[in-house]
Amino acid sequence: MSHPSEPVQRWRGLWLLVPAALAVGLIASLLAGRSTGALAPLPGGLADAGPLVRWSLPLLRVVHDLAASVTLGALLLAATMLPGSSREASRARKEPRRTAALELAAVSGFVWAMAGALGVVLQFADAAGMPLGEPRFADALLGSVWSVESFRIGVISSASAALVASGAILARSRAAAAGLAVLAGFGVVVLALGGHASGSANHEASVNALALHLLGASAWVGGLAALVLLRPVLGPSLGVVARRYSTVALWCFIAIGASGVLSAAVRLSGPGDLGSPYGLLIVVKVVAFVLLGLAGARHRQHTLRQLDGPGELEGPAEPRWSRPFLRLAVGELFVMALAIGVATALARSAPPAPEAVREPSAALALTGYPQPPAPAALSWLTTWRVDWLFLTVAFLAAGLYLAGVVRLRRRGDAWPVLRAVSWVAGWLMFAWATNGVLGVYSRVAFSWHMSLHMVEAMIVPILLVLGAPVTLALRALPAREDGTLGPREMLLGMVHSRLMKVVGNPVFAAAFFFLSLVAFYWTGLFELALTTHVGHLLMTAHFLLAGYLFAWVLIGVDPGPPRWSPALRLLLLFATVSFHAFFGVAMVSSGALLAPDFFGVLGLPWVPDPLADQRTGGAVAWAIGELPSLVLALVVAVQWSRTDRVESVRRDRAADRDGDAELAAYNKRLSRMARRERS
Repeated sequence: MSHPSEPVQRWRGLWLLVPAALAVGLIASLLAGRSTGALAPLPGGLADAGPLVRWSLPLLRVVHDLAASVTLGALLLAATMLPGSSREASRARKEPRRTAALELAAVSGFVWAMAGALGVVLQFADAAGMPLGEPRFADALLGSVWSVESFRIGVISSASAALVASGAILARSRAAAAGLAVLAGFGVVVLALGGHASGSANHEASVNALALHLLGASAWVGGLAALVLLRPVLGPSLGVVARRYSTVALWCFIAIGASGVLSAAVRLSGPGDLGSPYGLLIVVKVVAFVLLGLAGARHRQHTLRQLDGPGELEGPAEPRWSRPFLRLAVGELFVMALAIGVATALARSAPPAPEAVREPSAALALTGYPQPPAPAALSWLTTWRVDWLFLTVAFLAAGLYLAGVVRLRRRGDAWPVLRAVSWVAGWLMFAWATNGVLGVYSRVAFSWHMSLHMVEAMIVPILLVLGAPVTLALRALPAREDGTLGPREMLLGMVHSRLMKVVGNPVFAAAFFFLSLVAFYWTGLFELALTTHVGHLLMTAHFLLAGYLFAWVLIGVDPGPPRWSPALRLLLLFATVSFHAFFGVAMVSSGALLAPDFFGVLGLPWVPDPLADQRTGGAVAWAIGELPSLVLALVVAVQWSRTDRVESVRRDRAADRDGDAELAAYNKRLSRMARRERS
């Protein structure tokens, strides 16, 4: 039985480290806010909520950001980096390290939720210019908190934090910690929809960069803070956990650097803006970023090696070399707190780059992009608009795949060249579709949108499935022997999970492919995907996932639930193709315009009749969509032929070994049946 003072002893560092880090972040936030004028009263006699609101907002934001980071970091440690078995949830109760990490996530999660909720109240007071003691303040807040996007985002993030904290109290297993980490990541990423990113001239690039920046910073800062706070509980496993965290931190460092450059490019009009108060704060963040990178390099070169040194202990379970690691890690946390404080001030300051003045149009108002000119023959090659998120995903997926192939070949294992070519071609096709002519014109014309849909849902998935990425990953990724959860272990868990047995069923995959198609176009989801950035991202992810799942159950070679016979798979394919053709015919013959509040008001000169353009899109779905189906049928037929050939070879070899015993037994059975008939 644990002693009543054990929790106090476990978190004894919390009472010193957290206030010190908060103090650094708060001081940095206040100093930075004063330099940019973010804490000054509004000029021109505009309504002001008062100094209490102005000064409390940045302070509360620092608390919010640190609490969110610690929550996400503690959950990532509990889910992937702490050694231990995860087979039974009950066994996790005997794992004090995971229990301690979940306790830390619960405490910081509730702080995150409360700081977020109070932040929404202060943000409303600041935006409305109403002091907190105003008699009509409560009614005005309740009337606006869900209708204004920035306040709604704060409520969603705070609700996510409350769910995470509540779940962390009850969670015991590694799988539960992983699910809560995903929810916490959502609560962090959703904040990118507010602030300067949501109103910048390059809205989608800004939101993508900020989302990646927030997620990378939270995992980096929170993972290190959780590692330091859990150090007394980790004991001799500190070296293992620190090494696993170091790999995650390196990826976070890359993500923060890339997203930070993109964000600065959007908010600064040129190098001369670095001399402005806003630009100087960016310089401070860059210096902090470089210092953290140098500290991380020292961790990897020196302190991690020391943690793997002799196993002498200073205390009951504390490694001899943990103190040098602790000193460097705490120093990093203070630099991180400084960077968070500066970032808080930047979020409340106006960037020097003015909004780009563009010719107003319905397309600009609805999509955030100017109206494209009429497409020409060369537009298929010359029209581009870079989407950094999709481009990064495509090249990262192709690069990691090729790295796996190189790893196999270096150890002497072969990998089919055609599989690699298929995978890379699929992602190149995806990059062209989302960044090229289809990505530009699909935002304003239904026929172009349907062409993009066919590429993303029916052509790209076939190429990706033929690449067999799961098989490559399971062969190339090393198995972890230290009890932590790595990419290979995650893949194996997914392949053998109950969820995969459901989604990997061909009936489910076919129904999901077709029914979600109908639900998407004949509900408000279609218009939401056309007019919002999040809707567009979810639409693209859905097209790719639904198409990949359908192609995988038909022609996939990666491990998963038992495959249907080729004959049944062909039958399923023909049935789904028939429904898909029905969808195209319904589009061609429809007399009602889909998303009328969007296509009906665009007024494109080169699309005089939106309904006729919609019928053209239906023809695209009907005609062009059948070509990938033919490819699927041919691949299934080829696999069927190969299966028969392999089975024939197997039977011949068995006959050679046992003197064709199977045939002899069959002939004897026929002879017995013949004798019975004669008798």
